[in-house]
Order: sequence, then C-alpha cells, then structure tokens
Amino acid sequence: MKQPRSLLDRTLVVTTLVCLLPLVFSALVYAELPDRVAIHFNAAGEPDNFASKAFAAFGLPLLLTLLNVVLQVALKADPKRDPKERIYHISRWLIASLNLFLTPLTLLIALGKPIEVQRVVPMAVSILLLIIGNYLPKCKQNYTIGIKIPWTLASEYNWRKTHRFAGWLWTVVSIAFILGLLLNLDATPLFIIGIPILVIVPAIYSFILYRTEQTSDTV
Repeated sequence: MKQPRSLLDRTLVVTTLVCLLPLVFSALVYAELPDRVAIHFNAAGEPDNFASKAFAAFGLPLLLTLLNVVLQVALKADPKRDPKERIYHISRWLIASLNLFLTPLTLLIALGKPIEVQRVVPMAVSILLLIIGNYLPKCKQNYTIGIKIPWTLASEYNWRKTHRFAGWLWTVVSIAFILGLLLNLDATPLFIIGIPILVIVPAIYSFILYRTEQTSDTV
C-alpha cells in the first residue's frame, strides 16, 4: 500500500521561520510606533485604513505566517504537483517574501520614513508579475498553481497552450508596468488597464482553444 506523503518538510519549516523574522523588527521599534498605524494606502499613497500598533506590528505578521502554512499544505497536498518546477518553489516562498517586505515597510512608514508607497508597492508587484510570467509556460497541469479554469483543467493541451500564451502576455504587460513606473506614470491607470488584461485575455484564449477542439472533434 502506498504511504501518504508527509505534508511537513524543510521548506514549510524554513518559510514559517522566515515569516516570523519581521516580529523581531516589530519588537525593536514597537515603543516608537504611534498608537494607530496605517495598514492600507490609496493610489496617491495616502493612508485610508488604520489598525492598532499591536495588530500592525504582531497581528499582521502572524496572520501571514498562518497563511503561509495553509499555502504550504495546499501545495504539498496537490496530487498533480511537480516538485521539480521552479514556479512550484516560487509559490512556496511567496508569502514569506511578502511578509519580509510588507511588515517592515508598513512600520517604517508609521515611523515617518520618507517612503513613496504609491511607487514602491506597484514596482514590487510588477517585478513579481514578471517573474511569474517567465515561469508560467513551464507550469504543468495541477490544481493549485496557474490558470485553473474548466477548459485548462479538462485538457492538458489547453493548459499547455494557455500557459504559454499567458506567460508571454504577463511578461509583456509587467515590463510595460515597470517602464511606466520608471517614467513616473501614475500606477493606477496602468493597473486598472493591465490587470484585467492579465486575467481576462488568457481565459478568453483558453475558451477559444476549447471551442476549436470541440469543433474539430465533431467534424
């Protein structure tokens, strides 16, 4: 009888420890933080949502740590996962990397450091999209990573073609984001136009492939 694979491995342990690292920084600066800390900003970089300094310093990192554990278990439990894929390993490190970036950034802004959040965060998102776009074409069919819509999950051919197309599209759009931000363009219209393209166009492409396959099967 085949033994079930363990969900606990080195990556889960290491990423969880990395997620907890920002708590050290939080403890060091906690006394200097204001009672209310901005945890969300609008497109102009102005704070529009606040939380207590205890929640911002310790609650958010712990929530992201919990989310990391959930993500690790989901990825490990996927029966179609391919542990040799780069995008699989990138996905496993995603939450830990975000926590290392977001928690110190939030607290530094609360401490009055001159950080242009309206430029820093969109640039970080654009670079992440570029990395994902580079590895999407190499992503094999699975249940947790990639463009998981009915037509890609039903056909390996559809999955492969859609992810190749999406990889090219995500790379082009993310490069456009980065160039636009370097030219000091407003991130809001860039993302309002670009993000729907990244989501909707691959889905339309996949559906067209599906209809084409259906037509060829009936001829």
